[in-house]
Amino acid sequence: MGRGCRLLIASLLLAVTACTGDSGTPAAPSPDVAGDIVVAGGRDVTGQNGIRQQLIDDWNAREKKANSGYRARLVELPGSADEQRSQLLGALQSGSAVYDVVNLDVTWVPEFAAAGLIRPLHRNVLDSDHITSVAATARWGDEVYAVPFNSDVGLLYYRRDLLEAAGVQQTDLSAGLDWGQLEDLIEEIDEHPAVGAYEKGWTTQLAPYEGRTVNAVEAFASATEDFHFTGADGHYDADLDRLTAGVAELRRRTESPYTLQDAVHSDEAATLSDFADGRTAFLRHWPYAYRTLHQSFSEKQLGVAPLPGRAVLGGQNLAVTEGSQRAGKATALIKYLTGPESERCLLDAGFAATRTSAYTEDVRCPLDPTAPSASPTGERADRMPRDDEGRPHYARDILLPALQDAVQRPRTPLYGAFTQTFTAQLGPLLGDSPPGDAELAAALDAALKKALPD
Repeated sequence: MGRGCRLLIASLLLAVTACTGDSGTPAAPSPDVAGDIVVAGGRDVTGQNGIRQQLIDDWNAREKKANSGYRARLVELPGSADEQRSQLLGALQSGSAVYDVVNLDVTWVPEFAAAGLIRPLHRNVLDSDHITSVAATARWGDEVYAVPFNSDVGLLYYRRDLLEAAGVQQTDLSAGLDWGQLEDLIEEIDEHPAVGAYEKGWTTQLAPYEGRTVNAVEAFASATEDFHFTGADGHYDADLDRLTAGVAELRRRTESPYTLQDAVHSDEAATLSDFADGRTAFLRHWPYAYRTLHQSFSEKQLGVAPLPGRAVLGGQNLAVTEGSQRAGKATALIKYLTGPESERCLLDAGFAATRTSAYTEDVRCPLDPTAPSASPTGERADRMPRDDEGRPHYARDILLPALQDAVQRPRTPLYGAFTQTFTAQLGPLLGDSPPGDAELAAALDAALKKALPD
């Protein structure tokens, strides 16, 4: 090849490189546009002007003082978790709403990441202070796409007063118990039921929505060690034997001698009400119920323990949308909202924090989510029991270990298809003429193979 040809080829390669920007280093991100950083997510369970809004307000005050030109604005989406997911997907795919940060259920991260709706973040947004099981929910593939904001895990609440009325001597169950021991306690209560509304031993969320999926995954994970529906790549990876064992365990947990009949049609709000009314002595619920129930019950009346068997990990993660014009500042906002002090605020307010330091170290909340009410006496409206450091009394010894040991729901971009199929296929088990374990497991296996194709 002549020298002239070589020079021509070199010139063409340089021209292609210049056009594509392939210089061996990533192109510099576009500069942020000053203005509102819109944060979209579900309802704050700590109430109106809850802790999430308080944290947003604190960040805004800091930015105003610095005269940065940025302000965060929280948008709460209506409806159930499934409805919120649909709203976010539709808004981000169509560009009909300008969101910079989205608060995603931990099961949605793979779906939003695979669809290119959220941006990969620098790996240093996660650190050793994040609870390991919780941090895993922020990743998909080899990338970090989100930062854990508040976590969740299944817990067992119980009525000490109903146990005492039945003559049960040991009413402190905080060390934990297995399902057989729970059944024994229910039988004792049934033999000497308290006068009042009591009907059955326990209740949980079995209506045909995500609550049924969560309860079923907990049963399946408890029946077989290291059980999982999907592999690391999100593909279906269960087998008939393990599915059959899972169905048998779920049947045991929902049998009529122990479970309130209304549980089949109940969600979180309904089960919380039934338990508070005394219709059951035991309740499977999330951490926020600890604060809610203690507004009506004292520690002598109410207790909380680890859930028998395995408990499912829940919670929400914050991610930056792909279309954000303020991605850099949005990431800075996320770092503030998920930092050690903010996580302590979330814990103090009744959420499950995502950082170990919130439970174990001298990290203080710069806000006061438990401020006195406006009553003449100055009495605090919040009656949640607290330890000497001001944390929820159960946080360090019960909540933190539960989070560390929790199991995840299937990690797949097709989680919506999984949960819809799973919930529907388990419906007959809760009906009047349920099929056998093996029969239901076979139908479930066939349906999940269609819902989660390779």
